[in-house]
Amino acid sequence: MRKTPKDFFKPLAIGAPVPYREIPVALERMIHFFPPQMEKMRAKIPDMIGKVDVLLGNLEDAIPADAKEEARAGFITVAEQNEFGATGLWTRVNCLNSPWFLDDVTEIVSKVGNKVDVIMLPKVEGPWDIHYLDQLLAQLEARHQICKPIMIHAILETAQGVNNVEEIAAASPRMHGMSLGPADLAASRGMKTTRVGGGHPSYGVLADDQAEGERRNFYQQDLWHFTVAKMVDACMSYGLKAFYGPFGDFADDAACEAQFRNAFLMGCMGAWSLHPKQIDIAKKVFSPAVDEVLFARKILEAMPDGTGAVMIDGKMQDDATWKQAKVIVDLAKIVASKDKELGAAYGF
Repeated sequence: MRKTPKDFFKPLAIGAPVPYREIPVALERMIHFFPPQMEKMRAKIPDMIGKVDVLLGNLEDAIPADAKEEARAGFITVAEQNEFGATGLWTRVNCLNSPWFLDDVTEIVSKVGNKVDVIMLPKVEGPWDIHYLDQLLAQLEARHQICKPIMIHAILETAQGVNNVEEIAAASPRMHGMSLGPADLAASRGMKTTRVGGGHPSYGVLADDQAEGERRNFYQQDLWHFTVAKMVDACMSYGLKAFYGPFGDFADDAACEAQFRNAFLMGCMGAWSLHPKQIDIAKKVFSPAVDEVLFARKILEAMPDGTGAVMIDGKMQDDATWKQAKVIVDLAKIVASKDKELGAAYGF
């Protein structure tokens, strides 16, 4: 049973900030992960702030068990010692059934809750996980006088989570979006791959049999196409943002770019960057191409009210392509607000 519409946007605790009715507009082409327990990585944060759209202090996977508390303390230090401006500050807390989750949330909200934009919650199984964190955040926000609601970003990395993706998207006005977690999801599904994101050389289709002696072509397919599409549909239906998650092969930039581009074309707003060189890949891929923006602007200028049909460069444009053009131009305007050089190329 869902809440009635009039109750959905009420704070869940007396004194908590009023939930957002729309997600704040922000450029989030890459969510850049850093391990906050490492002092040398914390020292790089002031320089990183201007280079990325989102900085995420990782407290979960890839952080050793004996470094969990140090990572939490390190993230709090980073938040206290830096100003982030238009760059988002996120953290990925430990999963709900871990011994560290409760302290992650209570300590971070109590000490730096006014600086944190989003809490990324791993291994979300269903709306009940979101409801629990939603209520807890409201209570902590009220207690510590947090001025704006902290949003929740869910990671889809279990079969049950994917099965409940629409209910997760609808669970709370705190929902920011979702990311694909391919490694844990592969294990949950019993998939036979050890790769973190990307395709697999054995997953594909074989061309029809050819003349005797001719080699049959094999075409590698995308293991994650269906799941990404399902996630994008759920997110866009509820006004959320969909993201591709990690690409673990740091030696294969071309494959990383191809996977990111597939996600971008399917509707994802960004991807995770786990290595510094993936920042520029994500920035390139999740910023619309200059020629596409310029053509999209032509469509909008030729059809100011979005109705009718016109011919532009020999191609018919109508209300459907007007909507497509508006998606591209709206994104380009957000990119232009942060990247002045690209904004000039777009004509803004």
